[in-house]
Amino acid sequence: MSARRWVLRLERAWDAARLRRAGSRVPTDFRIVCYGGHGSAAGVVVRGRVVDDPPSSVAVEGEGAVAAVRRMVRHFVTDELPGVPLRITVGDAAVETVTDDEGYFVARLQPSADTLEVPLTHGVVELAGEYRGLDGVHRAPVDVLVPAAEARFGVISDIDDTILETGVQRVGRMVRQTLTGSALTRTAFPGAPELYRDLAADTNPVFYISSSPWNLHSFLSAFVRHRDFPRGPLLLRDLLGSAVGREPKTERIDEVLALHPELRFVLLGDSGEHDPETYAATIRRHPGRILAVYIREVRLDPHDGRVEHVWSEMGDDVPLVLVADSEAVRRHATGLGLL
Repeated sequence: MSARRWVLRLERAWDAARLRRAGSRVPTDFRIVCYGGHGSAAGVVVRGRVVDDPPSSVAVEGEGAVAAVRRMVRHFVTDELPGVPLRITVGDAAVETVTDDEGYFVARLQPSADTLEVPLTHGVVELAGEYRGLDGVHRAPVDVLVPAAEARFGVISDIDDTILETGVQRVGRMVRQTLTGSALTRTAFPGAPELYRDLAADTNPVFYISSSPWNLHSFLSAFVRHRDFPRGPLLLRDLLGSAVGREPKTERIDEVLALHPELRFVLLGDSGEHDPETYAATIRRHPGRILAVYIREVRLDPHDGRVEHVWSEMGDDVPLVLVADSEAVRRHATGLGLL
């Protein structure tokens, strides 16, 4: 049995024991955590999670490593709530769903186009029925990105080692940075915020699609805000758990392209993991939809040939560019007329 399956069994056993202990106890820190949404006249998707945890602390300038570690541990030690009945309303559409075993929910809606506001439509997620004796109204706002008709193209970007210096290939360094850093101290690649703001050009939507866990959603959202990247949905995944939480990166990219059929896209990633393969597969599945692919070179061995092999199997219809830095992306994108 693989290590992942053992860890997953342990997690499920722990969750089952925790739920048995909780019994029918009224949750003391019931909280609907909305991960945002996106869509168009083609449809809307909203994601989130329901937990029984107080909100985590906010990073402050000058705090020590101990405070950062405590906050990060809190992100991962969650008391998720399964089977919670929810109603999600966006525009003139509403659907009901229940959270899965890990507390996640995903809702797909079809609001009328004239009820969607650009660039953000404000919706609501609320408790839709009895749950372990909870009283009163429990709801949370959700912002849904709706691109403007004037948008020339969309941007889909990875996060780790694409905009955020992470060092995924150096596991020890990555874990240390993740545990001891905060949204205020973690570093963006030089020139990346300015490049992304120029690609966004006020109306072009940006989608951040990453294999980072949903537990880091609030941290990554704060990082994007603090470093002044364009705001956009963060589509992450669960480390171990349910099908809802662990949607593959390819499915999330397909979702973005399906819900924004009028847009072509620029893809940005890095060479550290599987972005070249993922983006090459996207080009094959969606001919004519991809304008360019930019891969930041972060491999420990840039001569391993992996990226070059993927590129060699592709045609010349889409520019596939391996870049050293943000300035190289800027020069090439300017030549294509994207900037």
